[in-house]
Amino acid sequence: MSISTNTQGAQGGGNNLALIASHSHISGLGLDDHLQPKETSQGMVGQLKARKACGVILKMIQQGKIAGRAILLAGPPSTGKTALAMGLSQSLGADVPFTAITASEIYSKELSKTESLTQSFRKSIGIRIKEETEVIEGEVVEVQIDRSLTGGHKQGKITIRTTDMETVYELGNKMIDELSKEKVIAGDVISIDKANGKITKLGRSYTRARDYDAMGADTKFVSCPEGELQVRKEVLHTVSLHEIDVINSRQQGFLALFSGDTGEIRSEVRDQINLKVAEWKEEGKAEIIPGVLFIDEVHMLDIECFSFVNRLLEDEFSPIVIMATNRGISKTRGTNYRSPHGLPLDLLDRTIIIQTENYSEEEIGKILSIRCEEEEVDIHVDALHLLTKIGTETSLRYAANLISVSYLVSMKRRSALVEIEDIKRSYLLFLDSSRSVAFLQENESHYIDDAGRVSFGTSSAAATAVTAGDKMDTDP
Repeated sequence: MSISTNTQGAQGGGNNLALIASHSHISGLGLDDHLQPKETSQGMVGQLKARKACGVILKMIQQGKIAGRAILLAGPPSTGKTALAMGLSQSLGADVPFTAITASEIYSKELSKTESLTQSFRKSIGIRIKEETEVIEGEVVEVQIDRSLTGGHKQGKITIRTTDMETVYELGNKMIDELSKEKVIAGDVISIDKANGKITKLGRSYTRARDYDAMGADTKFVSCPEGELQVRKEVLHTVSLHEIDVINSRQQGFLALFSGDTGEIRSEVRDQINLKVAEWKEEGKAEIIPGVLFIDEVHMLDIECFSFVNRLLEDEFSPIVIMATNRGISKTRGTNYRSPHGLPLDLLDRTIIIQTENYSEEEIGKILSIRCEEEEVDIHVDALHLLTKIGTETSLRYAANLISVSYLVSMKRRSALVEIEDIKRSYLLFLDSSRSVAFLQENESHYIDDAGRVSFGTSSAAATAVTAGDKMDTDP
């Protein structure tokens, strides 16, 4: 018996490239309509209490009621903290900004710590700008394009109608090129933006639907528009505060977004942008979307960064900050005192903490099964049971790493199915952390210690202890 998946992806010998990451199987938090977590859904397994808490956070984010708050995901290693953050990101959708960083990224030589944190915060604040524009919307009745014999000058006419009126428009070179590019023909329902001349095909008119029409599977039929040809429409643009900062702080303006060289942005520029955004908000031209900033391994931040995060959380434009750590009672970086999770007590006091717990053996088995499907690996059910046992006794990450290794071992013996012997072979080839520590303890004398001492030779009698500063005597 085997767990069957498609093996024609990146590892199945096919030509298709499958990009597989540690959490690529996560597509949401796995909650129902009442925010109740399902046992296994959207790639999420177990952690029911933590997922339900994240569901409440998700609902508050969507309602805009939790901006400027800090949430801490705390738990042992391999308990799904990053998976929870990824699931929350997927559930929020594309409209809500989600920025994920690791705390060690803050320590850059190019930017100061405070500037790097500020940019991360402002990347997580979205501004939805409302703009009204005039468009011509209707069904194309006829397109006439006259080209000169030399191929230079082009001219033409287009007839567009709605249910109430019909108009003929003269076409210039640019509009003719746009029509050719979009392959617009009679019977198409199109929209033309008068500001920039952009043409968008909305679909094919129902009145032109005929049995003899050549149609593809993606052909969309729409009704002929009603009323006036020229209408005013509201267009929404969503950008982050950081993008507005970059555009206004560099001479090349919009092109600065693509150059990658943002550098330090002056506080005066940000103050002016904040005033302008607040003005747009009052006038109803813009809407602020508090996004999410996820800081993984947050205990790597030092006391100066924590103090600055405290101030940024009180700012008018502040996102939801979700932090993750696997530390217990440990020293706060940059200080001599110990605190829970390595966070200073004043920041810890303003966070709400979501606790994650170790997975059960059954949950580890389900996660490994999902990872096998994600990596397109066929595995025998007995081999999966052995892999689950290894994951329970060592770690989930180690067991997940053995999946691809075991698959390569099975391919070497020309089998597309991972068997028990493949898992055993991989287990013997690659050590987990506990076996590596045991090996180091047994052979401690053969490794260089803190004082630079190391023993050469296989027997204790022949072993010679030397240090980095010793000079070996080469005389006979």
